[in-house]
Amino acid sequence: MADITASMVKELREMTDAGMMECKKALVEAEGDMEKAVDVLRTRGLAAVAKKAGRATNEGTVMTVVSDDCTRGAMVELNCETDFVAMNEKFKAYAERIAKAALAADAQDVEALKAADCDGETVEAVVTDAIHVMGENTQIARVAVVNGDGVASYIHGGGKIGVLVVFNLEGIDPASDAFKAYGRDIAMQVAAASPVAANRDAVDPSIVEHEKSIYMAQAAESGKPEAIQEKMATGRLEKFFKENVLTEQQYVKDPDKTVTDYTNEVAKSLGGTIAIADFKRFVLGEEA
Repeated sequence: MADITASMVKELREMTDAGMMECKKALVEAEGDMEKAVDVLRTRGLAAVAKKAGRATNEGTVMTVVSDDCTRGAMVELNCETDFVAMNEKFKAYAERIAKAALAADAQDVEALKAADCDGETVEAVVTDAIHVMGENTQIARVAVVNGDGVASYIHGGGKIGVLVVFNLEGIDPASDAFKAYGRDIAMQVAAASPVAANRDAVDPSIVEHEKSIYMAQAAESGKPEAIQEKMATGRLEKFFKENVLTEQQYVKDPDKTVTDYTNEVAKSLGGTIAIADFKRFVLGEEA
């Protein structure tokens, strides 16, 4: 009997996109012959997978799910080949099943998600089934799972942009209709305004330094004294924060308010406190 190594299984899996156990069984049956193993998989109905595994997956959908108590959320990007399939309700149903599996398993990366249970089978097996049913190469691009006192989600453009927002709450039920409406508004803000961070402290220091260096260079061209240049650069950095930090942005539904103004109004009306803690924003096809 041929010695079937893990690298052989991996190679066959990459060639065919079939499951690990299916590849191992095929190699055993083929006594280690890679070409014969591919034929074995073809006879088992995986030829379509083998033919499609190398095709580009530039379309797809972003899907979010939130737990019933609105304290946990998951988001996945499931890719396919064409927009026609991406907009198909069956394809979206696969994405929703996979997102629910991610939430249940608290899957923090794609590999963990592939191994997670999904209605009694692995997510990887569900993806393979999607390939057969939809007739296109299908791949999980990325996944995010978040936890907090409150979690809200929003999908824009039929799956082109997905958002999860995490909140710190006191004295407010995250599953109440009033809070869910507010949470959706904030998630819509993230989708529309594309902030770089939830609050000023969360902005990557390298981004701040990069922006400040540009503003200092611009100020230096003014020919003004260094003390004035510093003030000019600081003022421009403040403008950057107001335009790019979620809590400081103008609220898209009412530009006379900031997101913080709107948040404080809602918190007061609900008799508690709300703080926006974090968010995840997926744009279809965007590199992670």
